[in-house]
Amino acid sequence: MMLNLSNCETLARRIRRHVLTMTHRSGASHVGTSLSTAELLAVLYGGALRVDPHRPGWPGRDRFVLSKGHGCAGLYAVLAEAGFFPLSRLDDFYQNGSLLSGHVTHWGMPGVEASTGALGHGLSIACGMALAAKQDGRPYRVFALLSDGECDEGSTWEAALFAPHHRLDNLIAIVDYNKIQSLGSVTEVLDLEPLTEKWEAFGWAVREIDGHHVGEIAEALTSVPLVSDKPSCIIAHTVKGKGVSFMEHQLLWHYRAPDAEELRRALAELDASE
Repeated sequence: MMLNLSNCETLARRIRRHVLTMTHRSGASHVGTSLSTAELLAVLYGGALRVDPHRPGWPGRDRFVLSKGHGCAGLYAVLAEAGFFPLSRLDDFYQNGSLLSGHVTHWGMPGVEASTGALGHGLSIACGMALAAKQDGRPYRVFALLSDGECDEGSTWEAALFAPHHRLDNLIAIVDYNKIQSLGSVTEVLDLEPLTEKWEAFGWAVREIDGHHVGEIAEALTSVPLVSDKPSCIIAHTVKGKGVSFMEHQLLWHYRAPDAEELRRALAELDASE
């Protein structure tokens, strides 16, 4: 599968602009965790996923589960950019009565496969989807994007045991390894290393990539399954708050929304990077 990498880079910048504007307008949080996934989402919806925005319920579509549901601003942004719903709907993000909730919801939202946000459940949902595809003889793949923090959850590792047992090589877990979770750095809260070896020990084929390099992301996502009869895990090394210098590597932006001046500065940086 060939992807236009330049278009993916442009899409990632557009995702970041939407995320910043949406969170500023609504006073929502989780800016940093949405910015860290921009390239991953851009490559997925830039061609790695087999989906059709005009037929969001197409039975043969690939499924994407945003397990880290608090990063929903980025997902809503890329779905709108891909044509699943009008860009104007992004203005309703995190508003009273809006379907674009602060943790991703599938109800009434074309392109969203599952409501998530209670961390540690998305991989289990994805396992069920992948097993159903195998049992029904359907060719679709299931991609699940996890946070590194939710790799603290026992339910994540239950799913990680389940998938290799059932040889779910149509399942791809992507770990957004930005090294910061809600209350501190991953190493301070609960060190995950050696993370690659842990997934391998559970029976997964694993590849580590730069989660902001669209070429590496595209090569990995278009090479799955990495090993026949094994689920694939892509560990994407990312930067929390990527793209905005004063947000990068900063725990503050897990819960804080940019004010008007911070939004102006952030958008100016993105403009300068084009």
